[in-house]
Amino acid sequence: MRILPGSIRQIGYVVTDIDRAIASWLELGVGPWFVMRDLTLSAQYRGEPCEITQSLALSNSGDMQVELIQQHSAAPSVFTEFLDAHGEGFHQFAYWASDFDATMRSVADAGWPVVWSGGEDVGTRFAYVEPPAGPAHVAQIIEIMELTEITSGMADFVRDAAANWDGSDPIRVLGG
Repeated sequence: MRILPGSIRQIGYVVTDIDRAIASWLELGVGPWFVMRDLTLSAQYRGEPCEITQSLALSNSGDMQVELIQQHSAAPSVFTEFLDAHGEGFHQFAYWASDFDATMRSVADAGWPVVWSGGEDVGTRFAYVEPPAGPAHVAQIIEIMELTEITSGMADFVRDAAANWDGSDPIRVLGG
């Protein structure tokens, strides 16, 4: 029975120093990186309202998007939970759902709990769910992001920049 839509589109890492993490990926030839710093995010963490401040960085290696996440605030979240249990590292696979509601119904029917969700206020819904056992226990968290015109455009923008990247301008700050 298929629960999730399509292919894995993104791998996400929780880090404690986003600039150090970007530098290590640049050494592997992955770039350019699009960085958004000090974003405020309102979400639900294990059913309770939560607000965090975080920085994100996105790049691609081929068709696979890589996301780096650094939480700056001390509020309990899916990211601080992971850091406390494992330290920094691989956190989630992400799927992009063109029919978010249908995907969330499939997840609910499968009995996967939602541990982190939000995005209604910014027009792109997301949910992090915990499958009972990831493939070979690799992925403890699965992110489902609503595929909208904005998220699709951003994904294309980051992928195209990586495909044509000549090594110049490795860090590109978005916003602010």
